[in-house]
Amino acid sequence: MESVASAPGKTILFGEHAVVYNQPAIAAAVDKRAIVTIKDNPKGVTTFRSDDLGFEAELDTRKKTYKLIKGKPGIIRYVLEILNKWHDEHTPIDVKLSLNIPIGSGLGSSAAVTVATLAALYNYTGFPFNKRVLANEAHKIEQSVQGMASPLDTAVSTFGGLVYLSREKEISKFNTDIKSNFVIGYTNKKGNTGQIVKSVKFLKNKHPRILDSIIKTIGKATDEAKDALMTDNNSKLGELMNINQGLLDSLGINTYELSRMIYTARGNGAIGAKITGAGGGGSILALVPKNAEKVFNALKVEDNALIAKITQKGALAKVRE
Repeated sequence: MESVASAPGKTILFGEHAVVYNQPAIAAAVDKRAIVTIKDNPKGVTTFRSDDLGFEAELDTRKKTYKLIKGKPGIIRYVLEILNKWHDEHTPIDVKLSLNIPIGSGLGSSAAVTVATLAALYNYTGFPFNKRVLANEAHKIEQSVQGMASPLDTAVSTFGGLVYLSREKEISKFNTDIKSNFVIGYTNKKGNTGQIVKSVKFLKNKHPRILDSIIKTIGKATDEAKDALMTDNNSKLGELMNINQGLLDSLGINTYELSRMIYTARGNGAIGAKITGAGGGGSILALVPKNAEKVFNALKVEDNALIAKITQKGALAKVRE
């Protein structure tokens, strides 16, 4: 028997950092996916491998340890946590990962891998589940590995489409379809999310009256963006992205590389461009209703880029006999 599941990556449209302080956020699933295949392994050992990432490892799912055969461990911690918790029989299996989401680019690769692996394992073991269970358990796995994690990433990877996280931490999917392309630019310089969150907190404690106002304004921009998305108002959405970027800049999370990509995108046709994710490195998101290739090519001169669309397809799973 072979179980196959996939889940999309994500991008944060609005609400970075402010969401930590009980402000809303909007995220969207993108058409780049993690695909996980699980099948019996007759060799008597559990293996985890990925040709896309160039690694292979043998896993001891009971002890939650591994022997690295080649490559870098990285994402293996999430898979090992899942198998330790949910593969009750600990029978030898082969876990294969295909991934077209760049690692460390702020596109939710760990959430996509976590959701896809859980869904594939649930199917493989015959565990009955629905998407709400899947999203909840995937969030618990991310928390175990990272120490702290927002439920937003795993919710987007599970349900697909556009997801709104309210001030009360309630997650809801809203039914609208963005037909415009997004271009995502990302650098080889990776930001440390934990350190960046701490630096924003330090600044907030140092200048509470100013920073409280900025954070609440980011929340208001997120609410306005939700209205723009619901009414398919691309012009307003682009303006709000640029406003949001100015507010994020004031939090001290920007870098030269991110700023360069933002202005390159705007200068080549993007109607809105901003950091997506924690900042300090990582990615920018550009809204490009027309000529996405022009923005893509301009970003590729000095950095990395990909063209993405919002996808309504969340986690998908099936069993092959």
